[in-house]
Amino acid sequence: MTFDVRRFDIYRKVPKDLTQPTYTGAFMVGLDIQDEMGRHEVGHIENSMKVPLNNGYGCRFEGEFTINKVPGNFHVSTHGATAQPQNPDMTHIIHKLAFGEKLQVHNVQGAFNALGGANRLESNALASHDYILKIVPTVYEDLSGRQRFSYQYTVANKEYVAYSHTGRIIPAIWFRYDLSPITVKYTERRQPLYRFITTICAIIGGTFTVAGIIDSCIFTASEAWKKIQLGKLS
Repeated sequence: MTFDVRRFDIYRKVPKDLTQPTYTGAFMVGLDIQDEMGRHEVGHIENSMKVPLNNGYGCRFEGEFTINKVPGNFHVSTHGATAQPQNPDMTHIIHKLAFGEKLQVHNVQGAFNALGGANRLESNALASHDYILKIVPTVYEDLSGRQRFSYQYTVANKEYVAYSHTGRIIPAIWFRYDLSPITVKYTERRQPLYRFITTICAIIGGTFTVAGIIDSCIFTASEAWKKIQLGKLS
């Protein structure tokens, strides 16, 4: 399964004075990948790019990588850095986070980029962010019978500052995922001719029925008016 993360911005606050370290965010932040098959990569860099923002006080992370179809997680952190910043800032904006092939179909409105637009810039700078993703396999079959496969996902999140017996734990942005046993399938079908004919007949029949009711009302009103004029209305 291919995971695609694009335009993921992470910011670090400006130092209060010159005694604080000024590590550049783009070089401190890295991507780690883990799953239940034993995979554990620290500082994954293949097909990824980190672009400095705000004069080095933040970075934009863009990348695409493959994950196994088993529960696991990937997280953005400074775990792979040789020197840890004293005051890391994990506030961020997620522009795009998607799994699998992109479905460009106008009549399919799904949660293929459920985290797109998530803004955590006002969060606690020292907090970790935990996104729980439930990935739903999705199949789209067009009129020719060709199938395309993608993935939607639902998300829940929490924010917390973690501590251990040694002190505060280095914050990170976690994406913990699991696959749903249910598959969503969209099938494109052309409307059969008999349904079109039935619809036309229903419209014509309804038009005649409404016209008959209006005609009956007009006729009744006309007869009543005639009786009034003749003075025979009882």
